[in-house]
Amino acid sequence: MTTSVTETHLAAAPKILVLGATGPTGRHIVGQAVSRGYDVTILVRSPEKATDVKGAKLVVGDARDEKALRQAVKGRDAVISALGTPASSFREVTLLSTATRALVSAMKAEHVSRLVAITGIGAGDSAGHGGFLFDRLIFPLLLRKVYADKNRQEAIIKGSGLDWTIVRPSILNNKPGRNGIRTLTDLNNFNGGSISRADVATFVLDQITRMGGCASYR
Repeated sequence: MTTSVTETHLAAAPKILVLGATGPTGRHIVGQAVSRGYDVTILVRSPEKATDVKGAKLVVGDARDEKALRQAVKGRDAVISALGTPASSFREVTLLSTATRALVSAMKAEHVSRLVAITGIGAGDSAGHGGFLFDRLIFPLLLRKVYADKNRQEAIIKGSGLDWTIVRPSILNNKPGRNGIRTLTDLNNFNGGSISRADVATFVLDQITRMGGCASYR
């Protein structure tokens, strides 16, 4: 991995691009980033979905389109990916990996190295640690195709050469943030749990100026 955001960038408010900004977690990320005084750009395919997203520069485009991504990421210090996709029992899912592949190319072309990406508990080596209900029912019945693509997404990120952090939150809820986040890289004694989207947003934004890695959070 490359070095993190430079000391020059640290002296000023970070300039970030948020993907998935109109999703439930993405909205928390944008709102908190704006309240911190960050310079925020969002890339959205449907601008009407972002009419209530305040304080961010809007770029219209598809997250799978490298040209649109280059326009959005140009001049940014870092990118946060909060991309999501609906549950799918039978249909193949490719959005996450396709968009991430295009994003990596765009970031390299625009010389932006810092990437923080949200995937989820159950991706990669966190498989089997989502708790009984998640692992035995929700995952196999609804999320198997989605998580196959999350695994492809993570592989692309890990092989990108960027300065990356992958965030795998446990089951998300809409409760208020509790300002107490448990961070794990060893999941041997972890099975299940939940975390508020507000706390995930806080944690993700805190990673912008830190070195990369991979962990799960609750």
